[in-house]
Amino acid sequence: MNWFELITTHSPALIVATPLLAAFLTPLVSRINDTVRNIFVLIMLSITGLLVGILGYDVLTNGIRTYVFGGGSTVVTLPSGLVFHVRIIFEIDAMSIFMVFITIILAIICIVYSLSFMKKEDGLDKYYTVILLLIVSILGMELTGDLFNFFVFLEISCITSCALIAFWVHKGEALEAAFKYIVISSIAALFFLFALGLLYTQYNALNMAAIANAMQANSIQFGLLDRVAFVLIIVSLAMKAGLAPMHMWLTDAYGEAPASVTYIIIGATMASLYGVFRVCFTLYGGIFQTVVISSFSIGWIIVILALVTILIGVIMALIQTDFRRLIAFVAVAEIGYIFLTIGVGLTTLSDPNMIAVGQTAMQGGIFHIINDCLDIGLLFLAAGAVYYATKETSLNEMSGLARKMKYTTIFFLIGLLAVSGIPPMNGFASKLLIYESTYQLNPIISIIAILASIMLLAVFVKVFYSAFLGPKISKFENVKEVPKSMLIGMGVIAGIIIIFGLFPNIVIQYLVEPAANALMSNTQYISAIFGGV
Repeated sequence: MNWFELITTHSPALIVATPLLAAFLTPLVSRINDTVRNIFVLIMLSITGLLVGILGYDVLTNGIRTYVFGGGSTVVTLPSGLVFHVRIIFEIDAMSIFMVFITIILAIICIVYSLSFMKKEDGLDKYYTVILLLIVSILGMELTGDLFNFFVFLEISCITSCALIAFWVHKGEALEAAFKYIVISSIAALFFLFALGLLYTQYNALNMAAIANAMQANSIQFGLLDRVAFVLIIVSLAMKAGLAPMHMWLTDAYGEAPASVTYIIIGATMASLYGVFRVCFTLYGGIFQTVVISSFSIGWIIVILALVTILIGVIMALIQTDFRRLIAFVAVAEIGYIFLTIGVGLTTLSDPNMIAVGQTAMQGGIFHIINDCLDIGLLFLAAGAVYYATKETSLNEMSGLARKMKYTTIFFLIGLLAVSGIPPMNGFASKLLIYESTYQLNPIISIIAILASIMLLAVFVKVFYSAFLGPKISKFENVKEVPKSMLIGMGVIAGIIIIFGLFPNIVIQYLVEPAANALMSNTQYISAIFGGV
């Protein structure tokens, strides 16, 4: 085995181990000087990105990869005499690698943007350490094949996110946002852990493929414990993802955290959304194909909650005067669009005549995950740039910034067009798939979704005019454009947005469609563990 094959074989472990090692070394490297620390963090994340590319090529070319920590020779004997094997399994399919690809993009851009945005802050060795630990937790959630390991990484993401949200400890609003976040996260974690106990009681397993296989083998018996566990897990992850009426933490956390922190926490939110996709279609997908009533009713419940989320996000964005909080409510609405596709997918899962509609919805939702990260992320970074230059967040106090910050203005314009689904930006392609699939399920759903996007465009046009194109005011006379590293971070995102918008078919063909197919049929996921079903 040559070195490349060795790296490919162990790439799932290395993708998590590399930023984890960097997290523990960062405080030591910081003692040299800040520049060396920054270069070190970027190098370690670049190495992680290279490993993601290697693993992604292998998965998309050769199929699902499994990686086992421990194994047959690693055993533990309990006082009762029970002997069991210690095994932690990573299982990586096209959906997993799609999410990991998103995460590493967010991570690198977050660090590049932070180089200047956070330069004047104290405690940056701790900041970069916690950022790296958060990245590790997100990657772990997306790579693991075990529900308990998912829970462990979910808890790590909660703790690190809370610390980062409260980074500006001198601001009472930041501390309040962090408190709300940790309370919601703790409740969600308890729900998730209780659900794991119910599933373990039923199936004596926590591996997702093993539980899915056992469920399908006994598909006639879709018992009460299975249903309760499903509801608890979905509620838990929906709380973490910001689905209404459990969205209250998101607007505070996104609105009060530093822009670079908000950007990477978007990745953590999407990892929770990934968990919803995985549970609905990989874990319970096989049994939902036979239990028609459950799939149909659960799907419609999620559709209704998604529409409520979209409307709450848009309506609340209309009345906001704080720049970042307005974008946070738009982020809530965009979460609703993704949940809408999950609901459509579940509703059509057991109907052979509607399966194509479900696949289109899934492709739209998965494509919208990366578009949401890019579009909402770019808006937050642009808002962060405005705050960096002006120390102002109130839209009522802003005007004429385009004269002083032309690049930031352009990037914000690209972001608002993308979020609103205006061609040729990337948001148009994913929202078109969502509109198409929801229209075939029920035209009213599609109409509501389209009207919400139009309202988002109206909101942002108003913001763009008042903040950037209005008359210049004297207090911004000395405002300058933000440093180059911040512009580079925003510029890279803007470039990806335009490329994805101009060539959506390439993204769908090579990334989105394989991910959707991996979710809609869980047979291969189970076969990778059991060698056939």
